[in-house]
Amino acid sequence: MNTVAKKNEMQTDRLQELKMDLRQKTPGRLYFFHGEEVFLLHHYLEQLRKLLTDELTESFNSHKLTVENFDIRSFADAVENLPMMSETTFVWVDEIDIFKMPESDREKMIDILSDIPDYCTVVFTYETTPWKPDKRLKKLWDAVQKHGAIVEFPKQSQRDLIAWVTRHFAANGKRISTDLCAYLIDITGGTMTALAGEIGKICAYSGADEIVKSDIDAVTEPVLDAVVFQMTDLLGQKEYGPAMLKLRQLLKMQQEPIAILGAIGAHFRRMGTARTLSDNGRQSGELMRLCGLGDYAARKTMSAAVRFSPAFYAKAARLVMETDLGMKTSLDDPERLLEVLVMQLAQEARNG
Repeated sequence: MNTVAKKNEMQTDRLQELKMDLRQKTPGRLYFFHGEEVFLLHHYLEQLRKLLTDELTESFNSHKLTVENFDIRSFADAVENLPMMSETTFVWVDEIDIFKMPESDREKMIDILSDIPDYCTVVFTYETTPWKPDKRLKKLWDAVQKHGAIVEFPKQSQRDLIAWVTRHFAANGKRISTDLCAYLIDITGGTMTALAGEIGKICAYSGADEIVKSDIDAVTEPVLDAVVFQMTDLLGQKEYGPAMLKLRQLLKMQQEPIAILGAIGAHFRRMGTARTLSDNGRQSGELMRLCGLGDYAARKTMSAAVRFSPAFYAKAARLVMETDLGMKTSLDDPERLLEVLVMQLAQEARNG
């Protein structure tokens, strides 16, 4: 088993152990939650909180520490506080990098983590602060590994997301096809947090039992990469005016020109890779593996890539690099440089 496979298996095991802890109502003493899928992170954090506290005594037995109020003494007090009219307490520590604490605090942290009372569960969460344990701090790292469970909540697979999206539409009395689920996942970036909000809007907008594409398009604002794909797809269909309108849509979304340019460059690199794979008889699964795309996005990219020649992709790469240089070294307006780039790409598309 390779290193990536072992890591994925370990992540799955930790999450399954957490689910088992919740089902059996036997929570552990210490957890470290991190990962891209913050919807799941907050879901399981809330499940633990509900298991360990109740509405009547929550104010006494639930403690949240953040960068505004965290210090090692407050943390120790929260952990040691006896439960009031309850058997358990819950301590949530949000966005505190314990590996960057002063040495004296780290020593105290090791002692606390190594002796959390049976009645207390501590959860450290990392949503915006990266979870990057400094394993050179061996004593602290050993305490984390020995006494805690490190649970990662990665971005879910497209298959799992489709099932999840389908269930959420069904809970609102709506049906949606698998292809439209994949489309919605693609244009929202594929996180449960984004999807949950969009599903609510789509269900409120649609007056029918069956969701159609126009329902999604009417109320859902696509993420940057999705609009860039739509723009390049229009270039491939020789719809140059609408392609320019897509660029202006991105600018109205207040996307930074350099970010738009980066997305255009990354997309054409994926398209060029897809064209090479297609020319060599390879399928979309290979593109999924090479570029980390979902099945729907990979199939869509493979289909669109053949509209442009290999020579076009080489010229597109050069034009993107020249535009990048212009943004960084000239006084020209970055938005105008992007418009010039799209016009140049349109001209290259016309030339084949």
